[in-house]
Amino acid sequence: MATTHYLIHLTDTHLKAPQQKPFLNVDAAAKLRAVFAQVKTLSIAPSCFIISGDLTHEGDTDDYRYLRQLLGEELSAFNVPALVALGNHDHRAAFREGFLGEAASEAPYYYSTQLGGLRVIVLDSQIEIDDKVEGRLDAAQLAWLGEQLTRPAPDGTLLVLHHPPHPNTHPLLQSHLLTNASALADVIAGTDVIGVLSGHIHFNSIALFAGVPSAAGMGIAFNLDPSTARSMRFIDSAGYNLVMVREGQMIVQPMPLPGAHAELYHWHIDGSLD
Repeated sequence: MATTHYLIHLTDTHLKAPQQKPFLNVDAAAKLRAVFAQVKTLSIAPSCFIISGDLTHEGDTDDYRYLRQLLGEELSAFNVPALVALGNHDHRAAFREGFLGEAASEAPYYYSTQLGGLRVIVLDSQIEIDDKVEGRLDAAQLAWLGEQLTRPAPDGTLLVLHHPPHPNTHPLLQSHLLTNASALADVIAGTDVIGVLSGHIHFNSIALFAGVPSAAGMGIAFNLDPSTARSMRFIDSAGYNLVMVREGQMIVQPMPLPGAHAELYHWHIDGSLD
């Protein structure tokens, strides 16, 4: 019988340390704890939790220490790891100090982890170009990924990164995608990659990328209305993806948390606010 893997995919936690004013006055820590509480009620046992970037909102060392503390408390009930990626709101040096307990470094953070027969490869898609953070995988990282994929995993490989490699329904968010997605597609062509998990856009968006499913998840801290064309409508909601891997397939089930989904604010392309 084929092995079935269950993973919990979260993204965009935008956590801030308790002494700081929360972004949009939203209690992101309470929402993150609510996700763990709901996962405890599921009839499956996850083999890991994945957070695909924007771990904190300001990227301060204290924010990462708080995230490490919170995850330590919540993960104790599951006894499984949390695999984290970095997003455009994250700062590598503070992350390494506050979350990993390492010396500060601006080196890209990417790695490969084996969960039984399933391999999860976490990539670092943030890059600064002309003082602007964009979504891009550098040549060294793509070369490393290609070398990793020369050795297939028994149950396949999942990729995790912050910037989605596939387009979405929101006209204003096409600039939020991975800018060299075609280069990533070339690297994974003909390999054992069976799916891609990402975040950044703050709503569920699922498509085929290079022939495999690619799923961007709802944010934990807040979300965006994917149907608006000339504005960005911020919504007070949260959710995660229940991911199942079986027989060489990645199956993704969006799991929104219950709530009022009230509008936080509405930014229009002309700069006005509601």
